[in-house]
Amino acid sequence: MRVDLLSREYPPEVYGGAGVHMEYLARELRRLADVRVRCFGAAREEPGVSAYRVPGGLETANAALQVLGVDLEMAAACEGASVVHSHTWYANFAGHMAKMLYGLPHVVTTHSLEPLRPWKAEQLGGGYTVSSWAERTALASADAVIAVSEGMRADVLAAYPEIRPERVSVIHNGIDTVEYAPDPGHDVLKKHGIDPARPYVIFVGRITRQKGLVHLLRAARSFAPGAQIVLCAGAPDTPEIAAEVTGLVEGLSAARDGVVWISEMLPKPEVIQLLTHARVFVCPSVYEPMGIVNLEAMACETAVVATATGGIPEVVADGQTGLLVPISGGPDGEPRDPGRFAADLAERVNAVLADPGHARDLGLAGRARAVEHFSWEHIATRTLELYTSLV
Repeated sequence: MRVDLLSREYPPEVYGGAGVHMEYLARELRRLADVRVRCFGAAREEPGVSAYRVPGGLETANAALQVLGVDLEMAAACEGASVVHSHTWYANFAGHMAKMLYGLPHVVTTHSLEPLRPWKAEQLGGGYTVSSWAERTALASADAVIAVSEGMRADVLAAYPEIRPERVSVIHNGIDTVEYAPDPGHDVLKKHGIDPARPYVIFVGRITRQKGLVHLLRAARSFAPGAQIVLCAGAPDTPEIAAEVTGLVEGLSAARDGVVWISEMLPKPEVIQLLTHARVFVCPSVYEPMGIVNLEAMACETAVVATATGGIPEVVADGQTGLLVPISGGPDGEPRDPGRFAADLAERVNAVLADPGHARDLGLAGRARAVEHFSWEHIATRTLELYTSLV
């Protein structure tokens, strides 16, 4: 069986959870099938991976049109596949076109949904309407839809009621718990100016509305004064949110010491060490279908404080592997009461900071849960079974 995996992201150009998912799913599926990866960006040296750039003539077009241009070239290359499997709206249209052109089964994995990310209009302008159309068109006609959590499955069926429930399966994201494991070293901490003798709170993620960084920065004003705050945060969606985050970090740094902002994309081993030694990892996302980064922190034996949204409660067991923060979302995707959300976030972070023994217990339980329930081998086997049912 030849499987063509279609995605915007693939190593080394990985920006979020979908790219992480693609890396490990492709690795495990290669043990079971002939896998071809088709992605955006610069040429890759890895065998079986083809990358596509924006076609000539579209370099200055709206970003959404550039995506569709790449998708057409990806679709043309899918001839001869047994099944095509697209990830995120960026590649959904490619899978849809390949299905129509070559009569191939099309599987879609939903890592997020455009209707639930209204702030994307700030980034794409009118292109947000285009991205929403591309996603809906592809999902509505897909032979199967994979949701990365039960929460995401519910969102798919609510956002796109034309999709029959029996076509939507849940296959969770996973984690490589051999690669993501506690690192006892301190060299990375020292490199970035983090004091190993002081507890710290860590955030790892892109600077987007979805990831909720602005709410974390407001909550951090109330964190225990002895704690450091480490922000592995970069790749802002827009100049506006970049300026907002910069202002909040500057204000926080003026009010307390121990604020460390790492804006560049760090190598995976550095992130692993930083996660390992944190007292608590914080995921303040306002929308998160699954949240692989929570699994990464758990695998490093780090306690998690995360928003009780989307698929996060399926990963973080409240009171056992971390603490969940309630949220009530408004029509703009942001918390209805940002002040309450920030206060609840601070309260739970401070509870973990104040009790290192409990933090340790949460971390140990988190790794055990990651190892037991979220292996990529199991995920790849279930995905192949789905392909086989369609071919």
